Amino acid sequence: MKDQTYIDHDFSHQDFEYTQFENCTFIRCNFSRANFSEAEFIACQFIERGDVEGCRFEYTKLREASFKDCNLSMANFRGAQCFGIEIRACNLKGANFSLASFANYLTQNNYFCSAYISASNLAYANLENQKLEQCELFENRWTGANLLGASLKGSDLSRGEFSPETWGQFDVEECNLCHVDLTGLDPRRVNLKGVMICDWQQEQLLEPLGLIVTAG
Repeated sequence: MKDQTYIDHDFSHQDFEYTQFENCTFIRCNFSRANFSEAEFIACQFIERGDVEGCRFEYTKLREASFKDCNLSMANFRGAQCFGIEIRACNLKGANFSLASFANYLTQNNYFCSAYISASNLAYANLENQKLEQCELFENRWTGANLLGASLKGSDLSRGEFSPETWGQFDVEECNLCHVDLTGLDPRRVNLKGVMICDWQQEQLLEPLGLIVTAG
């Protein structure tokens, strides 16, 4: 599908597996409980300028779906199946991922995650208690995002942008934090085991401890 516009359209409970959408506009559309596994969205708009709510993807199957250069601001992904999802250069400002799943559970306590989210705006998005471990999450804007209780353990967060007050709310153990502004991160309160940083970031980490780094 290409160059189509849908307004107040109901896509719920339908099967769009492997379907490609390019340069389409979706205004106040309902994708809830539909199957978009391995579907591809390119340069699509999912919100009308001035609207305070985006499209609904509640409990939608989005396994290995791809969004590239899309505007998904204020979209509701509550309960969506997002394992293997790819999101590149998209606007996800204010998107809600409550109860969504980026993990494949083998048993109740044995799981692995898969998501590829990069160069995207996740400002004010709700990712509370999400598991996004060992995922590609680089070059994203996370300012104001709700990451309370989330686990990003082992993920690539390099060149990301975070709010100073966010540090300590989520697990960054073994993450790649290279080229990230670490202002507000207190190593006494945040587990930094296995975290990767650049030389110049040492000064930011040691500042809360009262240490001054000078050139050798």
